[in-house]
Amino acid sequence: MGMNFERRLALPAEVKEMYPLTGKMSEAITERNTVIKRIFEGKDKRLLLIIGPCSADNEDSVIDYISRLRKLQDKVEDKIFLVPRIYTNKPRTTGAGYKGMLHQPNPEGKPDMFAGIIATRRLHMRAVAETGFSCADEMLYPENYQYLDDLLGYVAVGARSVEDQQHRLVASGISVPVGMKNPTSGDYSIMMNAIMAAQHPHTFIYRGWEVHTDGNDHTHAILRGYTNKHGQPQPNYHYEDLQRLCDDYARGEFKNPGVIIDTNHGNSGKNPFEQPRIIREVLYACKHNDDIRSLVKGFMTESYIEDGNQKIGEGVYGKSITDACLGWEKTEKLIYDIGDLL
Repeated sequence: MGMNFERRLALPAEVKEMYPLTGKMSEAITERNTVIKRIFEGKDKRLLLIIGPCSADNEDSVIDYISRLRKLQDKVEDKIFLVPRIYTNKPRTTGAGYKGMLHQPNPEGKPDMFAGIIATRRLHMRAVAETGFSCADEMLYPENYQYLDDLLGYVAVGARSVEDQQHRLVASGISVPVGMKNPTSGDYSIMMNAIMAAQHPHTFIYRGWEVHTDGNDHTHAILRGYTNKHGQPQPNYHYEDLQRLCDDYARGEFKNPGVIIDTNHGNSGKNPFEQPRIIREVLYACKHNDDIRSLVKGFMTESYIEDGNQKIGEGVYGKSITDACLGWEKTEKLIYDIGDLL
């Protein structure tokens, strides 16, 4: 019983000294992150597409995938702003399954947290250095955010974390947009309370320090569907759901109201091939209602090189070992189709 303290891991400052950013990389991150903020402020009318694997499970295949996105970005940059997903830790509420690169840089190996910290920073750095992309990651563990805080362009707080006070407080001090997902129950009020909390300044204890935050004006909603009392997935991307969110924002004093639609999870019933249809429906809603069009800032989509998913150890290059993803050919078509609809 109890906790066995095995070793002290490197502090964020120590890891950053081992893997520092170059001036060119910092400039690229600053330039991109300014655009992302401007989209949430309504000053840039392009659509955000936060897209990539369910989990970043292999450094080379993830960089291969992001390099393909880089070529597409140049072709659709007038309408779509791509933010690759590099999700390096995954919630596994039962304790079973792959918990992400942070825990297991080798999915078939044993947990190695120090190697995982290095692997996640190195992967995000490669993305910036080789493609110019600052990327998105999920803040599953608030105390680990500082290992990547100089690299990220977007942060998501998951459905199981959105009620947690520590996530809300840390989000209030993050310098890039943070998306708060609706909880698995589908309760909008929990999500809206999380957004409100993160947009305000706070004082709290973080990693043994007393810290003060100014509030994050770019905190916003992510609609990801939910689960009913029978354990069945239910969508919340339909016109009426978006209008309800518009009304919820209007009742509060929020800065930069916005929503990202997560096209997988409860919204698709974890069927990745439904994602293009969901995006089309939301874009049609935007054309019908100016308030919804102003609120919808983009989409979060799960995509990789190969369709579907596989078990750990099967060894198919670029195929998800967690939730099933949309393959590259379908992804490329989807991005072009979005451009045609805008």
